[in-house]
Amino acid sequence: MSVSDSLDEDLCVAALDEASRLGCGYAEVRLHFNTYTGYSLRSGVTEPTVLVDSRGVGIRVICGGSLGFGATNVLSRQSVVEAVNMAVKMAKASGDGGEKYVLSAEEAVSDNWRVNQAKSLYELPSETVVSLLRDVDSASSREVKGFSFPVRLLRIDCSTEQKLYMNSEGSKISSVVPRVSFHSVFVGLRDGERVTVSVPPGYSGLGGSGGFELIEKLRLEEYVASRLTEIATTLSSTTAPPRGERVDVILGPNVASLTSHESVGHPFEADRVLGREAAQAGESYLKPGEYNIRLGGAEAYVSDDPTIPNSMGFYLYDDEGVKARRRRLLQAGYVSELLHNRATATKFAGRSNASARAVRYGVEPLIRMANTYIEPGDWSFEELLKDTRRGVYIKSFMEWNIDDKRLNQRYVGLEAFLIENGELKASVNRPILEISTPKYWSSIDARAKDMEFYSGMCGKGDPMQGAPVYFGSPHIRLRDVVLG
Repeated sequence: MSVSDSLDEDLCVAALDEASRLGCGYAEVRLHFNTYTGYSLRSGVTEPTVLVDSRGVGIRVICGGSLGFGATNVLSRQSVVEAVNMAVKMAKASGDGGEKYVLSAEEAVSDNWRVNQAKSLYELPSETVVSLLRDVDSASSREVKGFSFPVRLLRIDCSTEQKLYMNSEGSKISSVVPRVSFHSVFVGLRDGERVTVSVPPGYSGLGGSGGFELIEKLRLEEYVASRLTEIATTLSSTTAPPRGERVDVILGPNVASLTSHESVGHPFEADRVLGREAAQAGESYLKPGEYNIRLGGAEAYVSDDPTIPNSMGFYLYDDEGVKARRRRLLQAGYVSELLHNRATATKFAGRSNASARAVRYGVEPLIRMANTYIEPGDWSFEELLKDTRRGVYIKSFMEWNIDDKRLNQRYVGLEAFLIENGELKASVNRPILEISTPKYWSSIDARAKDMEFYSGMCGKGDPMQGAPVYFGSPHIRLRDVVLG
């Protein structure tokens, strides 16, 4: 894996000059390189290494109040100029009688930043990665609690994203972000029973932005073997969870983190609120203008923050050149802020909060989450447990779904335990939390101070854009909910 020493600024200047010559009121150009190396092991057998190299230029223009987009993977002046002309033609073709495309006023920025690596992905020997995967596979191939795991899928993904962004307002930003992550899936067999589980549970990953040191810190050989043992122990349970009665539920970070992403993050995307995503991914329970409405209780706090160091969704500027900051989406149960780009910000009488991201050169920036999480509180997990008379602790989940408006959701527990008089008792079999979004966020009465983050790829757009993200949470408690 390698990264270019420099990106050709002359190509960006040529694009901006051509857009100006054609009378565009605004233009931006993104020289965008992605390299990816994927290593995988299937039941002890090394799979072919996957190599992807994507390089090109994406260009957006506003002409006559209409937006146009063009792109090319031919890195020559002529091809870039042709892409600008394509974007201008698109803008003019869509301009008759349509709504004007207006951007919020933002400061011009000049910056050059990168994520540092202690163990560079550019110089990483493939043997190092494959050897680690073999060690993890060996540790996880043993029989556990009567379960054998004949099918084991292990993967480490290494990627580097390099960009040079310039616009006609004077911004010029270059960046380099390396990312690395681990994922694993296992098929377990016991006495004719077949189960599929992942480590971490929920088909999420572990990793972040940085070098291979992020993977080495995880101590994967020990972690995966330990988690498989814990999961297999829980799968042995035949005890049914309490059903049809109101109980308290403590959710582990593995479960709660996903709820922040799915039931707050997505429906708080301003383009989704305005209806743009309806045909592809669904709508939102929020409507334009619904700031400061109450969605949950006093303990409901959710933020999205691209600036968390070494996070999977880390960036300092978005793909419209706006400086990143934390966005507090839910504050004490009230809708506080939506995720905006420069266009939606004008519709809500505000400014962009740097939520525009494009994952490769040939697609337009969309409003995206970065690192979405339930904010920590001041309880310890032990205090939460001791303060709960009767309930269920759902440590992790095995499946979930949510409707297109993000209003009703369902989570099926994987590792779960009865709570009686402040103590964990027998494990219970697959409790189901089926709940509306307002009820869920209104039921939270306590948040622990521990935090866990999981990595993932958030899907959105057509063509699909899988954006690297974190979702995180501490342990949280829900009061008086009914399990299935």
